Amino acid sequence: MGHKTLVYKQKVFDNLEESYKHLSRLETAFYELEKKYRFPLTSEDFDTLMEDVQHLAYSDQTIYRFSKLQDCMGAKLFKSVLLYQGENVNKPFLDILNRLESMDIIDVDEWFEIRDLRNEIAHDYDTNDKTALNVLNTIYKIKDELKHILNEITKVVK
Repeated sequence: MGHKTLVYKQKVFDNLEESYKHLSRLETAFYELEKKYRFPLTSEDFDTLMEDVQHLAYSDQTIYRFSKLQDCMGAKLFKSVLLYQGENVNKPFLDILNRLESMDIIDVDEWFEIRDLRNEIAHDYDTNDKTALNVLNTIYKIKDELKHILNEITKVVK
């Protein structure tokens, strides 16, 4: 294994470690919320959650960690996997996603839905309770897909 390959491998593992850290904290926050609430949350449960400072902090943590996880995966991890595989990453992001899909790591359409959710959070979740409720429920639903992607990448690089 050449020096360059070792550097790329380390980059993949560093990005995986960061991604798993965000996922772990996301799952921990949901675990704490699930002690009191069932997901998907109802409007009534969401209103109750918003009145409890600790539960509100957990919900904010889920949204923050989801955003960080999606950013890390999309901006760093995916490219580092392809670099480690010896591929050129100086191409459009869609081509990178398509290559990862051909490796059975992601589903491109699902990734775009995940990215769209991340973009929705960046724009207006704080100003609209209905959007925040939808965001929390959607993150809860897709967290397992994010974990699956990380596990598939782990298999590829080991």
